[in-house]
Formats: sequence, structure tokens, C-alpha cells
Amino acid sequence: MTCVDVHQHGWGPRLVEALRARGEPPFLRGWTLYLHGEPPYSVDPADHELPARAALARADGLDVALLSLSSPLGIEWLPPNESTPLLAAHHEDATALPAPFAAWASACLTDVDPRALDRALDHGFVGLQLPADALADAAGHRHCGPLLDVLEARDLPLFIHPGAAHAPRGLRDPAPEEPGWWAAMVPYVQQMHAAWFAFRAFGRPAHPRLRVCFTMLAGLAPLHGERLAARGGGRGAVDMDAFVETSSYGPRAVDAVVRALGVDVIVHGSDRPYASPRDPELGDAARHAFRNVNPRRLLTGN
Repeated sequence: MTCVDVHQHGWGPRLVEALRARGEPPFLRGWTLYLHGEPPYSVDPADHELPARAALARADGLDVALLSLSSPLGIEWLPPNESTPLLAAHHEDATALPAPFAAWASACLTDVDPRALDRALDHGFVGLQLPADALADAAGHRHCGPLLDVLEARDLPLFIHPGAAHAPRGLRDPAPEEPGWWAAMVPYVQQMHAAWFAFRAFGRPAHPRLRVCFTMLAGLAPLHGERLAARGGGRGAVDMDAFVETSSYGPRAVDAVVRALGVDVIVHGSDRPYASPRDPELGDAARHAFRNVNPRRLLTGN
């Protein structure tokens, strides 16, 4: 049975070239990445060399590793004339990926075009990744609704990943007193928390058949079920088509989310090359569910 990591990143040569051609964030100078809202980041080019990454995937015991655009780059929120060439570069790189890689598609959010998404998905993408800040409230779900309609019609999943550190479009530079881990621990977690509850309130009623996966255990939002019940939101049944993946968390957090949601909606994700996979230490049955059974159901519905 196929072993899957649903959450990895990799930059192909076309995307690297397109980022180096830019003069405003997001852009690359050599291998230094410049973004609004985060300090300059020194990229290790070895992290994006596919033969080495494929060997690492095999060492991780993977049959499939799903790559996606890094939504914190903010590409989805750029004006169409800026986002389109970057998204095209990402999609072209993705269609040339060797085994064991497959990819999530991405979409421009300043000019939502479901026909463009349909065309991209025709090239074999497993589904669509959207930034969490695009799906944080009712307005965001209305705005992105045409894209989610495409996924639902094609029976493909949605993957929700943190977006730029400082919304909208990452237009605030980091305060000098913010430590380097601030973006990962505060804006990213807040975005995922909001996206989890926004999907419950607005996404699921509008898209009853859509399968969705939230990165980083949805910012631990599922652990707030008791508060939700106390505030009138009800507990209700677990949404068996709303998955969470495990990147950046270890046994304590995964165990807590298992207690809140059960084993059947948790999938393995590593966030390579920015993090390494961790063993949840919940036994062979849970490991098999997270890496094999649940990813298959996320991706295929079966």
C-alpha cells in the first residue's frame, strides 16, 4: 500500500529563474529569499535538488511525496500580471517532476479564474493548495468559492497552508524585535486556527462533498472543541472529510489531536525541507493509518 507525505516543498528551475527576475518581494538574489513580513532567508540549494530529495524520500520510506508552492511567498496574492508567470513556472516545474513526486496546484487570488484552475488540474495535479489567510472568514470562502466548486466537481481535495506572515499580501515588514521564529509560531498558527473554524462555519455548508486537509494540525484548532461547545458551537460528529497533517508537531500534540478527532483524519506531512518528519510514537497501527490509509482516502475518497 502506498506511503505518502502530503506536505513537502521544492523549487524547480523555472520558478527559481522567475523569482530571480523580480525586483520586489518575493524575490531571490542568488539563494537569498526576500519576503515582506519575514527576515531575509538563506536558501540551501541542495534542498531543491530533486535527485537528493528523491533519495531522502526513499530513506523516509515514501512511495509518494507531494510538493506544493510555498504560500508564505505570497505569490497567490500578487496582481495577476505578477502572479501568473510565477504560478506558470511552478506548474511547469511540477509537471516535469520525477517519481516519487507529485504536486498540488496553486491559483491566483486577486483574479479568481476557475477555468485556469481546471486547465492546470488537467496536467495531473492531486488537488489545489490555497493559503489559509484566503479562507479565514465568510468573505474569503465566497471569494474562493468558484475554485472550491472546481475541486468538488472533479472530486479532488483542497490543501490549506499558511500564507504570508502579515496579511493582506504580506505588506508589513517584521518589527525589529520579532525573533526569527515569530512568523511560524504566531501568524501561521493564527491563520490555520481561523481557517479550521471558517471551514466549519462557511466552507462545509457550501461544499458538502469537498475533502480538505489542514497543515500543521490546523494550528491545534481541533483542541478547542470544548470551548466551541461552551460558546454554543456544538460538538457534533467529527467531519470525516476534514483532515489534518502532522508537520512540525510531535507525539504530545499528535496524541492530543487524536483524542479530539480520532485516528482516521490525521495524515503524515513533514514540511521538508523546512522540517523533518517525526514519529508520533503511537504505534504501528497509527503510523500505518497516517502514512497509508488516510492519505489514500484524502486523495481519492476511497
